Amino acid sequence: MSQLDRAALSERGEAVADRLRREGADLVALTFVDNSGVLRAKAVPVAKLASAAAWGVGASNSFDFFLCTDLITSGAYSRGPVGDLRLHPDLDALTVLSCRPGWAWAPVLKYDQDGVPHPQDARALAATATARLAGHGYSALMSFELEWIVTAESTPDDPRSATSGPAYGFTRISQQGEYLRALASILDEQGVAVEQIHPEYAPGQFELSVAAADPVRAADTAVLVRETIRAVSARFGLRASFSPKFSPDDVGNGGHVHLSIWDGERNLCAGGDRAFGLTPVAEAFGAGILDRLPALLAIGAPSVLSYLRLAPQLWTGAFRAWGLENREAPLRMIRGAAGQRDTAANLEVKCFDLTANPYLVVAALLFAGLAGIAEDARLPEPLDVDPASLTDDERAVRGITRLPSSLAEAVAAFEADKSLRADFGDELATTLMDIRRAEIAEFSGAGAAELTAALRWTH
Repeated sequence: MSQLDRAALSERGEAVADRLRREGADLVALTFVDNSGVLRAKAVPVAKLASAAAWGVGASNSFDFFLCTDLITSGAYSRGPVGDLRLHPDLDALTVLSCRPGWAWAPVLKYDQDGVPHPQDARALAATATARLAGHGYSALMSFELEWIVTAESTPDDPRSATSGPAYGFTRISQQGEYLRALASILDEQGVAVEQIHPEYAPGQFELSVAAADPVRAADTAVLVRETIRAVSARFGLRASFSPKFSPDDVGNGGHVHLSIWDGERNLCAGGDRAFGLTPVAEAFGAGILDRLPALLAIGAPSVLSYLRLAPQLWTGAFRAWGLENREAPLRMIRGAAGQRDTAANLEVKCFDLTANPYLVVAALLFAGLAGIAEDARLPEPLDVDPASLTDDERAVRGITRLPSSLAEAVAAFEADKSLRADFGDELATTLMDIRRAEIAEFSGAGAAELTAALRWTH
């Protein structure tokens, strides 16, 4: 039976369309992130928005089986060219795009033609995980940090072509100050609260942080920010790469996730009697994530390229450990400045990158954290050194293990995690790993230089 109130959606769509006309929008981009982490889109004129809201826009089921190379693989749940889904814009998330005048944007939810939710809808899964957390009496705030490398459009493979300054250097701001100013201003116009924007370590690299939001909105914001960066870069004759490895020798772009768990107005990552002020619930939540990091990498680091980045002593968190402000730990405790900890304290997951579908990421982290709460899990002793500086025996004594060093290892870990697979549902869990194995096969035998060149501009 349909779960859609089509009459109400149509009426709401007409009202939103009237507003869009007044604000100068002519077209609405409707987007979803596919199982390979690529943002796919359809678009409708504003005059058709009410119809799209009520009845959806057609899309092939085969999008579930797209690789990042645009090849379409087969899988246990593939129907090939047969069948149709309907893409329904979320009107609450619709945003007029200052970065692309005349356009608005809305993420979609996927249904079949009878109005039944599609089991492979990543955004719906994020909403399900959020609701499950609420069912236990908790909420979460999350945000994504985005790192990217900017190059001159005329020389797109040279990371020093747009900025030649040192790591974190003000020289880069001097060289690209108007670009960064425009980016921050446009994001503000689009309702995105920028927390920080600054040069990063790798040549040509910048980082942008935004305010935390509820999990689904955090994933929406990650999509909107990335596409805004892309659009503003093009306006300035630049090109932006979010690849986890632009070239074999750089440190790579991350997609760190910050999260905190709340009981009403109380941040459970602060004011507790566990390590660094964690409450028992927040510790169990973090322990659930730490325990499942090998499997979570199949979601949060889903590209064959991800594992060129995920190496020791690159601040990516290659060993399973946690610690206070330890940038070599994949789970980093951030307390914040004294006087702000009741709002600022959070956990950061450092081992993920921007080839990931952000909706799947927030769902996976919430499911893992909830499992930790159900188990009353405890975190191990925090680590206050670089784990790579320890001997194998010292790491073994502390229970510190290497995270997967290949996508194949992460896939195996995910498939061995029955709880996480059940949370995702058999159809989506199976298809995701079908996609991962197909991409492993696609790039089998490729060296680091070939991989980075092939995937530099994919995500």
